[in-house]
Amino acid sequence: MAPRKPILLLFDVDGTLTKARQAITPEMTQFVTSLGQHACVGVVGGSDLPKIYEQLAKGDAAAVHNMCEFVFAENGLVAFKDGQLIHKASLVSQLGDAFLQRFINFALAYLAKIELPLKRGNFVEFRNGMINVSPIGRSCSQTERDQFVAYDTAHGVRRDMVAALEKEFGHAGLSFCIGGQISVDVFPVGWDKTYCLQFVLTEGYQEIHFFGDKTSPGGNDHAIFADSRTVGHTVTDPSDTQRQVEELLKLR
Repeated sequence: MAPRKPILLLFDVDGTLTKARQAITPEMTQFVTSLGQHACVGVVGGSDLPKIYEQLAKGDAAAVHNMCEFVFAENGLVAFKDGQLIHKASLVSQLGDAFLQRFINFALAYLAKIELPLKRGNFVEFRNGMINVSPIGRSCSQTERDQFVAYDTAHGVRRDMVAALEKEFGHAGLSFCIGGQISVDVFPVGWDKTYCLQFVLTEGYQEIHFFGDKTSPGGNDHAIFADSRTVGHTVTDPSDTQRQVEELLKLR
């Protein structure tokens, strides 16, 4: 077997290793696991750690860490190397409760004025490193999620919400990114997916390849995709991810 290449393959989760908010397939699990023979493997997701564990291994944390040397949840605000926690940052300590309450109140008031074909629950999800705001609500079913995607594509619901949030809080040093299918991610400037790079730049990799599906400006993969320290790859789905990685590593 050829020696392992001194490169890092860093993957987004939703839309890259899995279909949006769905579990990874056994075939993709086997493929990602096998990549460890050829290069270092890491994942960086906007979701919190339990969601990443659930998507990638049905909640089995050990299985995820066995598959990936680096696991970065919430863009790297929660960071693991070889299964060991190496970093954790807090949105509360960064912004303070008074500001967070003002932001959440504004977001809920804005959402209350939007008329959509349907709404469900869990409109504002507070995470360790970001606030996730969803017009339809994260409690929606997969079918309802798909309906919102079509409606949002036609009417720009999240685009308009980002514009309103930027107008109100643009002075506060926050970034607003359209994330996944149904929400907007809000976090301090610099707390995008490039945040995780600080933990891998000292590892001596000749190249860091990032694979993601939301790489256009405004997408939550754009910052790391466009960063000069990475080689960015835009993918359309997990099968496209596998194809591009196989071509990169000359596995075909």
